[in-house]
Amino acid sequence: MKDRLPLPTLLSHTLVAFTIEFDNEAEHQLPHRTTNQGSTPGSPHAPWLVSLAMWDNCMRFVGEHGVPVGELEALARTKTNLNGMVRWRYVVVEPDSADSRPKPPRRDWLIRATAAGRKAQEIWRPLFSTIEKRWEARFGKDKVGQLWESLCEVIRQIELELPDCLPILEYGLFSKGPDQKQRAPAVREDDTASRPHLSALLSRTLLAFAIEFERESDLSLAISANVVRLLNEEGVRARELPRLSGVSKELIKVSVGFLNKHRYVAMAPDPTAKGSKLVRLTTKGRQAQEAYRQRLGVIEERWQERLGEGTIRKLRKSLECIVGDGTSQRSPLFRGLDPYPEGWRASLSPPDTLPHYPMLTHRGGFPDGS
Repeated sequence: MKDRLPLPTLLSHTLVAFTIEFDNEAEHQLPHRTTNQGSTPGSPHAPWLVSLAMWDNCMRFVGEHGVPVGELEALARTKTNLNGMVRWRYVVVEPDSADSRPKPPRRDWLIRATAAGRKAQEIWRPLFSTIEKRWEARFGKDKVGQLWESLCEVIRQIELELPDCLPILEYGLFSKGPDQKQRAPAVREDDTASRPHLSALLSRTLLAFAIEFERESDLSLAISANVVRLLNEEGVRARELPRLSGVSKELIKVSVGFLNKHRYVAMAPDPTAKGSKLVRLTTKGRQAQEAYRQRLGVIEERWQERLGEGTIRKLRKSLECIVGDGTSQRSPLFRGLDPYPEGWRASLSPPDTLPHYPMLTHRGGFPDGS
């Protein structure tokens, strides 16, 4: 395992790359607004730009007649940022006009798409197959087909009803799975879901791994993989961590703050650079780092025993063909990540790597915490 990328890293790189390519195309087609770039010309009231996850945890279930607030989480099998989706102008939430009660509870109110939300739905819905076809052309139809089949084989054996996207991370950046006691409505899939799309299969498989990891760990897989993995006892410059991890500086700050609060790391001024800080592992942090590395191998071995050694070997091989070594210089995934010139990612330095675990937050669900 020492010379190979861990299984969740392979899954994460593939999912993040798919999501960024999807988001870049959606941004290109959808009237929107962002903090730094304002609104698309001619669309001053356009909705705030969000990521693929907000389709899977919200907009795919908001049909023509709306969906009750109390049913959305059961349909999506994960929470959304409903207040954000209202504030960002994708949906409205209001009492059902057909409900004669004077004060119906909010869980019975209906979530309906705005005109901008319906436009976004029209653009998002076909993009999954669009990106998959690009991948077939780029990587080979056989390789993408083998990846899809190997993921399906794993999912069929996982005894959890998982969402089609990773959950928005909770305190400590933990990945909470669905409430298995909550009864899902009989109809869940939207009309276009004749087969699960690739990002859904990647998300379910990765979330299953994270749930198993976090049952046995005091630290989340997200923090362990993206921050603890990179640290040492001598210290790493805090300002270097976003580049080294592929995660936004905002989420690195949150992660380091959590680790510092719980004494996994210590902060100190960098003697070689004025104004810079070093983040170094404490004894507790070094133990957590070693436990993280060991746990990855243990869980993959468990999966081989439980799901079949051939199944996991097939999954790993299909992922390695697409991910390569995971670096921007040698990973085939990076060929599809160039943003459109007007896109918000075009103003950033190209990433050197992709997150070793996606960092979805309430701020729009972008996979690198942007």
